[in-house]
Amino acid sequence: MHISQRTLHIPTSPIRKLAPIANRVEKTKKIYHLNIGQPDIPTPESFFKGVASYHPKVVAYGKSQGDAKLLEGIRKYYAEWGMDYAIDDIFVTNGGSEALSFAIMTTCDPGDNVLMFEPFYANYKSFTGAYNVEIQGVPTSPDTGYHLPDQETVESYITDRTRAMLITNPGNPTGVIYTREEMDMLARIALKYDMTLIADEVYREFVYDGEYTSFGMLHELDDNLVLIDSVSKRYSACGARSGCIITKNRDLQQELLKCCQARLSCPNIEQLGAAALYSTPKSYWEEVKKEYTKRRDTIKACLAAMPGVISSDPKGAFYVMVKMPIDDTEKFAKWLLEDFDIDGETVMITPGNGFYASDVNRGQDEARLAYVLNTHDLEKAMHILAEGLKAYPGRK
Repeated sequence: MHISQRTLHIPTSPIRKLAPIANRVEKTKKIYHLNIGQPDIPTPESFFKGVASYHPKVVAYGKSQGDAKLLEGIRKYYAEWGMDYAIDDIFVTNGGSEALSFAIMTTCDPGDNVLMFEPFYANYKSFTGAYNVEIQGVPTSPDTGYHLPDQETVESYITDRTRAMLITNPGNPTGVIYTREEMDMLARIALKYDMTLIADEVYREFVYDGEYTSFGMLHELDDNLVLIDSVSKRYSACGARSGCIITKNRDLQQELLKCCQARLSCPNIEQLGAAALYSTPKSYWEEVKKEYTKRRDTIKACLAAMPGVISSDPKGAFYVMVKMPIDDTEKFAKWLLEDFDIDGETVMITPGNGFYASDVNRGQDEARLAYVLNTHDLEKAMHILAEGLKAYPGRK
């Protein structure tokens, strides 16, 4: 049977690549998962009440654009942030992942490229690879907190096939929050070259230091901006698979609606649950932010105490990028799972090379850690990681 080049261009997710090993190892060891951004904060009860309210006589197709209650919930949410989006600007998707796929599909042709700032969310490679779109990686450095280079440097990576820029703010995997000056620079570039700026803002509430500005607040970008959003991280509802894609560009809206019609509709029951989530009181966020700030401070302190380890200074999201004094983090990650434990417990991390595109050798001594565990478990996980680094045969 013929296998398409398109699917062969989709890489295995580095975040889930070691899952088969972990599944086998978990039969005999406890694993602390620092490899995946799955929050352990309880999902608000409103979600389950919304799901329970769904009991039609016939489980029929929903509207392609999305359920009216959910669309209105999203519209009101953005209005509270000072962003004026109409219902027609919003399209419900099966998670942020489908929103990203739609964004690439509608703005790029095969052979085009998208500018991304390394290290970037590893699964972006899958969304571009599926449509034969290339990634033009722009390097950033831990020495500058993974902030963007100047405009001249960014523009030097633009080619005649660059159609879009894709950026996560707050950043995954670095936890960086981009300054207003950096955002204004990207807006100038998008307008200068008439390209799309795709802003993945699913971690908008996870901000611990400084102030946050959404790209949706830059009105000069209105016709060139695509916003990606989701309830997954915000309301600890990853399994609900409910996201959205938002744009004021009328031409793009017509094409997005075609995409939504082609997949018919998103599941009605999850949409009602997600709609109810948008009524979650702000007090929920006060507690969540307090808890994640504590976790961020815990992992920063633990990493600072590890000899030879260099880490990013996360100010948002719930990830940290670390550089380790070892030969290869993928080998190290496998070794931690299969050959190392403390009292029957070990830790799982995500190797760093999957977060780069410009150089296959970049990130080989880096890893992304997700601080999604409670502080007690996080401290235990970091102790295991520290001892593992000492014992690892490939330590430099």
